Amino acid sequence: FTGSAFGSAAIWQYEALKSRVQSYFEEARADWLDKIRPQKRGDFRKQVNSWWNNLTEGQRTVTGIIAANVFVFCLWRLPGMRRIMFTYFTSDPSSRALCSPMLLSTFSHFSLFHMAANMYVLWSFSSSIVSLLGCEQFIAVYLSAGVISTFVSYVAKMATGRFEPSLGA
Repeated sequence: FTGSAFGSAAIWQYEALKSRVQSYFEEARADWLDKIRPQKRGDFRKQVNSWWNNLTEGQRTVTGIIAANVFVFCLWRLPGMRRIMFTYFTSDPSSRALCSPMLLSTFSHFSLFHMAANMYVLWSFSSSIVSLLGCEQFIAVYLSAGVISTFVSYVAKMATGRFEPSLGA
């Protein structure tokens, strides 16, 4: 999984760089079109765009991760989803589903405080780590760390004979 994550990140990084180079030349050509096009209305949209554009690349990257964690947290609150959540969003070495929970449990939090603390820490160091690694490599590290920590949890559970489900990275 880790090799695939970093391989995919390298391809994604290459494609993003290629896209930035192409968009640079397209923006230079399209600047004159902006002068003759009417501006769109909508203060809310402008405020959201202004907020988004003021974020660092790291904060923009982590916003998607936070959104995924909040979405999964909300799914835990739906009674009809409990069975699916326990099957795929908790890691348990005695479960039939072994591989997908290794990744999906990374986004799973049952306590609001636990999720809020994790997301705050992730947000606080996102700018520095993404500027060091790039957003593509950071996401590969994040996903790989989640899968590796779940694997270590599986090994520890097998060694101690405790087979209860757990969640989180």
